[in-house]
Amino acid sequence: MTRYRFECIEGHTEGMPVRMVTGGAPAVKRSSMYEVREAFIADYDWVRRALMMEPRGHAHMSGTILYPPMSPDADMSLLFIETSGFLPMCGHASIGSISFAIEAGLVRPREPGKVVVDVPAGKLTARYEMDGERVKTVRFTNVPSFLLHRDVEVNHPVLGKLVVDIAYGGNFYPIVEAQPNFPGCEHFSPAELLEYGRQMQEAVNETIDVVHPDKPAIRGVKHCMWTGASQSENADGRAVVIAGATLIDRSPCGTGTSARVAQRHARGLLQEGQTFTHQSLILSAFVGRVEAVTRLESGLEAVLPSVEGQAWITGRGEHYVDESQPYAHGFSLEDFAR
Repeated sequence: MTRYRFECIEGHTEGMPVRMVTGGAPAVKRSSMYEVREAFIADYDWVRRALMMEPRGHAHMSGTILYPPMSPDADMSLLFIETSGFLPMCGHASIGSISFAIEAGLVRPREPGKVVVDVPAGKLTARYEMDGERVKTVRFTNVPSFLLHRDVEVNHPVLGKLVVDIAYGGNFYPIVEAQPNFPGCEHFSPAELLEYGRQMQEAVNETIDVVHPDKPAIRGVKHCMWTGASQSENADGRAVVIAGATLIDRSPCGTGTSARVAQRHARGLLQEGQTFTHQSLILSAFVGRVEAVTRLESGLEAVLPSVEGQAWITGRGEHYVDESQPYAHGFSLEDFAR
């Protein structure tokens, strides 16, 4: 019986778990991380399920697989794995994995204080600060982010008519601001926001075709962002991000923060160089910033946003997978729902 062993570093970014696989993953030979992601979707989804879902993971698990750099100027590569699938980009997992890889000595950036990472959505560049032997903060510049659709009317099955913006920050997000049928995320329980978020994803996908203008393979809404008032003076806003059917982001969400920065810039609420401190459900925070204004190949205006946050290593582990184990490839309770 073949037995697979996966070596992992465990930790979290601003409260959101990150399990980084450092050994045992398939050696998939492709020319880009976008192609690696496609190969995993086709042939290695069992790896994601086994490491993210129960009994080795849980409904809110998130992680990465660390690979060598794919391009000549990169220091490392990351494949993003979650209970909801293989994301093109994940901000909190990027901050966590960069921190873990540097602290563990797995990556030695060619330029101290700067690391370049190949990811399925493209390439990100991060700046980091050290405090002794640990990484104090990571600030990464994300892929071009943009407001794709504004003022989209969506009929939510519980809340009724809602008007949302749909923005991209590595993933697509319907951004729900306070309005008559939604007074703000602080007025709802996490369980309500999760259920409503799952319904919102379905409603948006039924209402409008969401497709990346330059990368048509990136399409559809698999997240939802409920916004609300900040809960402290040092934050500019709050958001609860729902990913897929079961995941509530504990962090402010890196790609979500990028999408919100792009949305606010497009609406004239955030200028180049300005920051937006984004607070999460558990009151942790990311600092988003408009680093530069750019355009997509299609001509649509976009921004290059940066996101800054902190991550902590909480342990290390080995996980074993073989066919003799019950639920060897992982399970979700949703698998058994009628």
